[in-house]
Amino acid sequence: MTNRDILEIAMKQSALEMNCKVSDFFCENPVIVQHSLGDGARKYYKEPIACNLVSYGSNIVAAVKDEYREILEEYLGKFMFYHCFETPNLYWLNEKLEEKGQKVCFMAEYYLPDLEKLHAQHCEYELKLLQKADFHELYKPEWSNALCEDRKEADVLGVGAYEEGKLIGLAGCSADCDSMWQIGVDVLPEYRKKGIAAALTSTLAVEILKRGKVPFYCSAWSNIRSVRNVIKSGFFPAWVEMTVKPEKIVNEMNEQR
Repeated sequence: MTNRDILEIAMKQSALEMNCKVSDFFCENPVIVQHSLGDGARKYYKEPIACNLVSYGSNIVAAVKDEYREILEEYLGKFMFYHCFETPNLYWLNEKLEEKGQKVCFMAEYYLPDLEKLHAQHCEYELKLLQKADFHELYKPEWSNALCEDRKEADVLGVGAYEEGKLIGLAGCSADCDSMWQIGVDVLPEYRKKGIAAALTSTLAVEILKRGKVPFYCSAWSNIRSVRNVIKSGFFPAWVEMTVKPEKIVNEMNEQR
């Protein structure tokens, strides 16, 4: 695979999930399509979704339910596309959506590997490749970014860092769709800032590519520690997403936290 191949695979996946064409991501103006999750959408996407906004850097493609289309048309026509994912413009959208019982829910930045920079980085600790069968005892809070207990069936591959047999860092990946596997990583607090996260992330990414899949990484834009890790590991920012869900769901999530 080349970097161009990797980006095309990601765009095809997004197009499937957005019910749009890959060419829509290259248009100069916003593109609005009817929301409909395809059968091959990433497994963590769950209805109800009022709308989903995606940008690969040229414009915004918005997959929208009919009852919110007028709001999104006005919003995307009112503000520059890259400001539509941030405040203060975001307040405008949220206020309009709240009138219809919806709220902005998820916002994230996604990263893809740069094959000219990616390599399995050195680690001063022992690294071990882990298979699905090795995860059974690892569904614990300290490894909750690397593995997902609610979706155990999707966790397929991992790399662990060990000191004298003790697991001190873990990167895991979930087969979230047919072509792309998502990486998450955790390092015990007392072992951070030693390059372990980058070694785990990069080594796992290389192993994923060997299996013919595209590794990808998701982070909140404000999670500086996570962003530094993924950039150091040999990835680049590829696209951003914002998802709108019912107000009830957003409020329930805030109560849980």
